[in-house]
Amino acid sequence: MRPVVLFLLVLLFASPAAAQQANAPILEVTFEQTEAIPGEMLSLRLTVLVPTFMPKPPVWPSFETPNLLIRLPEGSTGPTSKRIDGETWSGVTRRYRISPMIPGDFVLPAQDVIVTYADPETSKPVQATLRTEPIRFAGVIPEGAETLDPFIAADHLELTQEIEGMPEGMKPGDSVIRTVTAKVQGVSPMFLPKLLPGIAIDGIAAYPAEPAMVESDNRGVVSGSRTERVTLVAEGGGLGEAPPVSLAWYNLRSGAVETASVEGFPVTVDGPPARSTQPRDWRALLTVGFAAAVALAIVVWLARRLMPPLAHFVRQRREAWLASERRAYAVLRQVIARRDYGALYPALDGWARKVAGSDPRRHPALVKALTGLGAARYGTDRTADPASAWKALAEALPQARSASREEAAEATALPPLNPASPGS
Repeated sequence: MRPVVLFLLVLLFASPAAAQQANAPILEVTFEQTEAIPGEMLSLRLTVLVPTFMPKPPVWPSFETPNLLIRLPEGSTGPTSKRIDGETWSGVTRRYRISPMIPGDFVLPAQDVIVTYADPETSKPVQATLRTEPIRFAGVIPEGAETLDPFIAADHLELTQEIEGMPEGMKPGDSVIRTVTAKVQGVSPMFLPKLLPGIAIDGIAAYPAEPAMVESDNRGVVSGSRTERVTLVAEGGGLGEAPPVSLAWYNLRSGAVETASVEGFPVTVDGPPARSTQPRDWRALLTVGFAAAVALAIVVWLARRLMPPLAHFVRQRREAWLASERRAYAVLRQVIARRDYGALYPALDGWARKVAGSDPRRHPALVKALTGLGAARYGTDRTADPASAWKALAEALPQARSASREEAAEATALPPLNPASPGS
C-alpha cells in the first residue's frame, strides 16, 4: 500500500511541473550550411514559439563577431505558427544573413533571446530567457582560387569606364575626368578593393575623389557598386598613359576564376614642359639630401623604438572605445534617429549591458516609451502615431541614462573620513 501512495504523490507533484515545462517557450535554430566562401551569405533562422501570444516582440541577439558580415534582409522578422501536441502555438521568426569576410573557422557564441508572453493560466505577461547554442562554421577558399589577392567571390562582376574630356591634345589648364565603376551581384561592394592605380605622367596632376559605394538587398540577394573618380589636370607639356584596370574574381555560378577589365588610354599635353626657370644649386641639393637622409635614419630609429608601444596604446584606446557605454549609447541614438525598429532592441540591449548603474531598460519613462512604440507598430489602434512614439523614446532615453548614472555614482561614493559618533 505504501508504494502505491508514494507513486500517487509523485504523480501529484510532478504533473504541474511537467505541465509548466510543456508550456514553456521554445527556441528553434535553423542553420543548414556550415561552410561558405568569403562574401557568400549563409542563412541563420531563429524561431520563438509560445503557447499563447507575445504582447511585445522578442529581444533578439545581434551576433556581432569580428571578420563576419551580419545582415538583416528586408522582411527578416515576421509572425509564424506551429502545431505542438495538437495545439497551435504562435511565434516570431527572424532571419540573419551571415558572411565570412576572410577564410578560417568561426564561432557565433551562445546568445540570449528574451521572450515576453502571456501566461497560459493567468494571461499575465511572463518573461523568459532562451539561449542559443554556439554555432560553428568555416570560411573556405574554393579550389583554383587560392592565388586571388584580394579574394572576391560573386555571382556577377563587371567594370565600366567613363572619360569626360579629351585626353589627347590637351593644353595646360585642361582637365579629364576618369570614372571607373565596379558592379557586383551576390556580394557586398565593401569586399571590392581599390580600383584606380596611381598615375605618374610628366605635366599631369592627378586629383582622386573619395570612393562611393552603393549597396542594395533585393529579397536577400545583395548587390551594389563601387565608383572611383580621378581628375587629370594638364600643367605642362608631356605624354603618358592612364593604365588599364583589371580585377580577378571567382564566379560562384560557373566555379571559375574570371577577370573584369577596362582599357587604359593615352594622355598628351601640348606645350613646353612645366619646369622651374631657376638654375639648380647642386651643392644645396646635396646638403639637403644628406640632411634628409640623417633625419630619415633618426625617424626610422625612433619608429622602431616607439611604434610598438604606440600601436599597442592606439589599439587599447580603440578597443576601449568600441566596448564603452558612450559608443553603445551613440549607436542606440543613431538607430532611434533613423527609426530602425529591427535594430532597436539589439542596440538597446548592447547599451544596457555597458551601463554601470541599474538596468536602464526598467526606467519607467523608457518602459512607457517602448510600450507605446510597440503599440503603435503592432497594436490595433490605427490612430497611434509611430512618429510620436519614436520621439517619446528619444526623449526618454537621456532620462534613463541619467538615472542609471546617478545610481552608480551613489553606489561608488566614498564614506566620510571622520564619521560622527552616535552621541555627538
